Amino acid sequence: MTHESVLLAESIEWLAPGPGKVLVDGTLGLGGHSRRWLESSMPNGQVVGFDRDPEAVLEAGRILENFGNRTMIICDNFCHAAKHLKAKKVKAVDAILLDLGVSSLQLDKASKGFSFRLEGPLDMRMNPEDSVSAETLVNEASEESLREIFWKYGEERFSRQIARRIVQERAKKRIQTTRELENIIFHAVPRGARFGGRLHPATRCFQALRIAVNQELEALQEFLPQAVELLGEEGRLAVISFHSLEDRIVKKLFRDFEKNKMGKILTKKPIEPSEVEKSQNPRSRSAKMRVFERRALNSEAVS
Repeated sequence: MTHESVLLAESIEWLAPGPGKVLVDGTLGLGGHSRRWLESSMPNGQVVGFDRDPEAVLEAGRILENFGNRTMIICDNFCHAAKHLKAKKVKAVDAILLDLGVSSLQLDKASKGFSFRLEGPLDMRMNPEDSVSAETLVNEASEESLREIFWKYGEERFSRQIARRIVQERAKKRIQTTRELENIIFHAVPRGARFGGRLHPATRCFQALRIAVNQELEALQEFLPQAVELLGEEGRLAVISFHSLEDRIVKKLFRDFEKNKMGKILTKKPIEPSEVEKSQNPRSRSAKMRVFERRALNSEAVS
């Protein structure tokens, strides 16, 4: 399975691995960042990895199995990390990483329904046990709710027309597959906007549905304040975002943390992939990484 971790070298360099240091990888995916951390923190650096996708957890476990008990992998949303770490009696960690991109495991598997490039069920749940899928939203949410999702999470300028068309089409037949939805969106936008643009007309709506289904922005806002408290003295938090809404949340909260004297922002401007990386991995083009460092603490451990 092909997977290229975005900003791999840069993220590990900024997180400053070393012997005995502990990384919380909140978005483990296929373990690319964690593997590099473990290699760079020999002989006893550790990773506590979280992912809500059971398939990703199994695959990452296989990829990282050679590192033995230096890894601990937990199947859950990263916003619940503090609870798990407390249960494991982990009081403070040296680094935390969030890579908010969708992994190749999800994008390239038709059955997960993340991409309109592949015919598959309209699902988009990172955790298949979650109750609300993209199909549920598309077929049961009100026209106004769909319009708001497309506008708020996708910044889609034709959100109103698309929502109206979806409601009209679902009245005839339940919308069940990625290609069905892609076709509806394509024909909902004005003819002049269907061709020639950099993005396919359905791109922003699919992104918006994925964010809504998985409550991605809510999880990010909930977790970042916890993350700062989990860091030990001079511990670092790095967040790689791929969407302007995510980046705005990270930028604002990092500023709030700095204002409240919890630490300092290390990246005054976000770190972006090199031109070489962008050419080799087109999915990295919109990536931005921001890094925050916890201030020197008192002798009390972070709890």
